[in-house]
Amino acid sequence: MSGDRDAVLLVRVGRRLVALALDHLVEVVDPGVPIDVPVRQPALRGLTSIRGKLVSLVHLGALLEGSTCPERVGEAGIVIAVGNRRICLEVEGVEEVLRQPALPVPPGAERLPWALGVTRGPGGLVPVLDLPALGGRLVDGGS
Repeated sequence: MSGDRDAVLLVRVGRRLVALALDHLVEVVDPGVPIDVPVRQPALRGLTSIRGKLVSLVHLGALLEGSTCPERVGEAGIVIAVGNRRICLEVEGVEEVLRQPALPVPPGAERLPWALGVTRGPGGLVPVLDLPALGGRLVDGGS
């Protein structure tokens, strides 16, 4: 649907908002109780069961900050499709869907290395994340 090409989902990660393009989202779920597994990526909390299949559960805020997962599991999981794999991004909350085209990343915004662009949110500009790049970082096992 062409109207959805410019649609993004605003989510809360830590104390900030980020936007996720709807064209990569599969569904919003309860992240459930994670299953602990040995991990190399500090943002990878473990696995969670989505519709009877085990999926990697990654804390989005920890991934963006290069830190470890907070002790408490987030309120929502955003299942994204990366190639033929699905990943569940754990977030603190889901805010709203915005239907507006993304704007270019402003010059000098080096603090937004994973942003494809920005969108106007309720409190100002919000980065639109490059989900394939973030997901590829996890799939490839990069740090």
